[in-house]
Amino acid sequence: MVETLDGIPTDAWDALRQAIDFIPQGVAVFDRDLRIVTSNSRYAELLDVPAELIRPGTALYDLALHVARRGDFGSGDAINLAVQRVQELTQSHATVSQRLGAKGQVLEFHSARLPDGGLVISFADVTARVEAETELATINQTLEGRVEERTAALIQVNAELEAARAKADAANRDKTRFFAAASHDLLQPLNAARLYTSTLVERAGGTGLDELAHSIEASLSAVEEIMSALLDISRIDAGAVKPASVPFQVRDLLKKVDVEFAPLALKKEISLRLVDTSLSAIGDRALVARIIQNLVSNAIKYTKPGGRVLVGARLRGTRVRFDVIDTGIGFNKDQHALIFAEFSRLEHGARMAQGLGLGLSIVKRLVSALGLTMELESKEGRGSRFSLFMPYHRSMKVPLEPPPPREPASNLAGLRILCVDNERAILDAMEGLLGGWGCDVRSARSLKDIDKDGLLLGWLPDLVLMDYHLDQTSGLDAIEWLRHNVGGHLPAALVTADRTPAVRALAEERGITVVTKPVKPAALRASISQLAGQRGRKVVEG
Repeated sequence: MVETLDGIPTDAWDALRQAIDFIPQGVAVFDRDLRIVTSNSRYAELLDVPAELIRPGTALYDLALHVARRGDFGSGDAINLAVQRVQELTQSHATVSQRLGAKGQVLEFHSARLPDGGLVISFADVTARVEAETELATINQTLEGRVEERTAALIQVNAELEAARAKADAANRDKTRFFAAASHDLLQPLNAARLYTSTLVERAGGTGLDELAHSIEASLSAVEEIMSALLDISRIDAGAVKPASVPFQVRDLLKKVDVEFAPLALKKEISLRLVDTSLSAIGDRALVARIIQNLVSNAIKYTKPGGRVLVGARLRGTRVRFDVIDTGIGFNKDQHALIFAEFSRLEHGARMAQGLGLGLSIVKRLVSALGLTMELESKEGRGSRFSLFMPYHRSMKVPLEPPPPREPASNLAGLRILCVDNERAILDAMEGLLGGWGCDVRSARSLKDIDKDGLLLGWLPDLVLMDYHLDQTSGLDAIEWLRHNVGGHLPAALVTADRTPAVRALAEERGITVVTKPVKPAALRASISQLAGQRGRKVVEG
């Protein structure tokens, strides 16, 4: 039995809290009444306040009043100083400020309002940076007329700055490695939680618990969105994204968009139309796909039921223009720059959908990293068009083909599926979800367990869902082993929290679908239907 908190495995919460405690900045989240919801240990350490003042439920004003009485805000009436400080942190959508701490250190505060009216405050000790800036300013003031002294000082300062830059680069690399390692451990329990919750949603219909189940599912989706965005931003800013430009078929991107977003569009009663094309482009296929996915996700998120989203590409001179067009809420020209800023959301968009406003910020970073250009047109209340331009690749035209019919959910009944994952909780959750769809499911934690338990004796799977990071081998090698023993046409999907382009490229070379964790049930169902169709076609062809 997996211990849960409000239906979510407690190890997911523990892992997330432990990860936050590794962040060198102090972080605290306040609700719409400006009372503490949670904070990390660094928050209390840098503020140097009693433990009772950082407990959940403590008012931001009480915390500010304590600090004001201690003298951190300077001389004057403590009550007025506390009120002024709270106003400084909350009067704008996002603020940046500096002040002295209790020990004389310089603290830099960043605050941002959340869509629900809450507040996130993060701060760090920037004393060393400020001292270096002050020292540099002092040196610059005394340089004139002292050529020899100036040269020596500049050499020293440049050496210190180079050392600081190298240290910062090393810290960025360490942060990237940490996020990459932590992401797997964090996404694993989150994946199990989402699968359990999806099963609960399907089984709670009409029981009075369906509203609660949907609320839990929405909260988990928000956590997943934030984590994915932070991981992407961390990798891009640290220079870990290394584009590899190769020719690729635009049609491949359209197929991925169809598999991932068709179920969501159907659920929201939005018409998602993908225009097939034989065009080829040059670029990093995985990173371009990430851009298109973010744009389509945004289009669906901010389009009302009954609206339309169109995705397609056309040739414009020597470039391919990839368009994502919607009939959503739109925005005016004055807001073009604002929508690409981190944690920035338009007021009518914030009322319509949850989020932190990171999707288009990631798009902007990726477009810059790839050296591409993007255009946008929008009219408030009428919709938007985002256009990504990529170099055109002249290749043999591939005949247009109608999109394959989507398999109805009922066709999954009786489908034999083998699930392999080294986390028992994920296997249990997957069995519950797939079993609810009528599938015949068997699971194992490794190839050794498959052999030991005799899972394939008198039972052959129609397809396999395989984790990538197994204890004894990689999921890709495990799939090859199964194909050798079960049949070379065995359809397979790699279900993994590893989002690196290298893993995706290896899987695609072997004809293996990639499903990223945390798994979206609708996308998983679409992928399974597609894989089942592959199995059927291979049997006919054989």
